[in-house]
Amino acid sequence: MRDPIRVDSSNPADPMAQLAVVLLALFGQMERTYTLERAAHARAVATAKGRRVGRPVLVDPAKLAYAAHLRDAGHTIAEIVTKTGIPRTSLYRHLPPRPPEPVTAAAPASGSSMSERAAGG
Repeated sequence: MRDPIRVDSSNPADPMAQLAVVLLALFGQMERTYTLERAAHARAVATAKGRRVGRPVLVDPAKLAYAAHLRDAGHTIAEIVTKTGIPRTSLYRHLPPRPPEPVTAAAPASGSSMSERAAGG
């Protein structure tokens, strides 16, 4: 007995072939969604139990404290990398960003104010 519905996947114009491709894509997307949900649940359970999620931190806390001290002292990242041996990417990941420096206009010279110059004084 032959199958009454033929699916010819070699012909992209065939509606049944298009349906087959759409169904396969749907099942693949569903599996991906369920995999992400299972992984998120496993991470949440591990975090709730107090386990660290992800790769272990390999940077020595003492070296990191020294790097933070050097940065506060005004050293550049390149100098800190040379002195501590911590890779640049790890420094950017672990050190807090520097506060942005305020950008202000320069103060007028010789004590004259802007309104005095505008008035011709």
